[in-house]
Amino acid sequence: METNITSKAFEELAGAAAGLMNPAIEEWKAAGGKVVGYFCSHVPVEVMTAAGVLPFRMRGTGSTGTELADASFSSINCSFPKHTFNQALRGEFDFLDGLICISSCDHVRRVYDNWKQQLSTPYLTVMSLPKKIGEAQVDWYYEEINILREGLGKFLGVEITDDRLRDAIKQVNETRSLQRQMYELRKRERPPISGAEALAVMVAGSSLPRERYNDLLRTLLADLENVQGKSGYRARLMIVGSELDDPEYLQVIEDQGGLVVTDSICFGTRTMWVDCSETEPDPVRALARYYIQERPSCPRMNGAQPARAAFVQDMVKEFAVDGVIGERMLFCDFWCAEHYMNKADLKEAGIPFIQIDREYILSGKGQLQTRIQAFLETMGR
Repeated sequence: METNITSKAFEELAGAAAGLMNPAIEEWKAAGGKVVGYFCSHVPVEVMTAAGVLPFRMRGTGSTGTELADASFSSINCSFPKHTFNQALRGEFDFLDGLICISSCDHVRRVYDNWKQQLSTPYLTVMSLPKKIGEAQVDWYYEEINILREGLGKFLGVEITDDRLRDAIKQVNETRSLQRQMYELRKRERPPISGAEALAVMVAGSSLPRERYNDLLRTLLADLENVQGKSGYRARLMIVGSELDDPEYLQVIEDQGGLVVTDSICFGTRTMWVDCSETEPDPVRALARYYIQERPSCPRMNGAQPARAAFVQDMVKEFAVDGVIGERMLFCDFWCAEHYMNKADLKEAGIPFIQIDREYILSGKGQLQTRIQAFLETMGR
């Protein structure tokens, strides 16, 4: 990834995003620390933080194929779980002491079944995620979080107390606040950080110890004040869509003259745009409400599409966005329907929109370049 940011903090963050293992994980393991992987941003990282383990968001960074996983998934499965499970079968996730799966979608849910049959990770569990955002669903997830709290605590031999959960919520909220400060810089006419660079920073946060990551963010924010802002771009763009953890994908877009200034993705604003309550007496209740009702949702949650549409249009105004790119992993039913509605909503609002389907691993760069060039031209840019 090309960058003009001169910052040792950014170098470490970008390095952590570029691969699965990083020096901070190696140090954590060498000191006797546990690492627990998790799928989907709906999994409450605060519970893992309170338990004293390092949460690791599952991704397929560095994967080159699915030759081993193909036997466990159909030909019409999303390629994200296939690539991550393929890496697991190759031993690239052997550093994990545990894994938390979740019923975010049928594609990811099947990882749990295959992992349980073919691998021997010491701690393995699956969470049931409701599909609606009402009070009954908050109650449901409240019980799911308590089940996770008890099971993870038993595995580790620790008691995950309410006080430890409250401390974890404050610590993760601090991360969210620092990330939002980085996004504030992207509102400038000449942002000091590109979309690809910002995504690398966000992805790094899913594989670094919390205190280390927060310290790096503070340093990076100070360093960015001395960076010459981006100029000469043809349009300010927003990315809306599914799992996206590859900064190179945004680099291809930005190489055509677009500048990605904000997003609605699960490695972006959906993880940090609002905080979890620190005043709710019951921290588990606060977490259940946050993950079901309060944070920006994805189309996996029924009944929240009007709020998602309003969120996108608010971002367009707040970040002076010229056009929206809807990215969708092939065979993702949720985002197929969501982008159909996004297109209609944005057309009515007079906001240019394009949908681009993709595989998890970046391929067909030429086609992506051509489509982005054409999109920019439709905006007169």
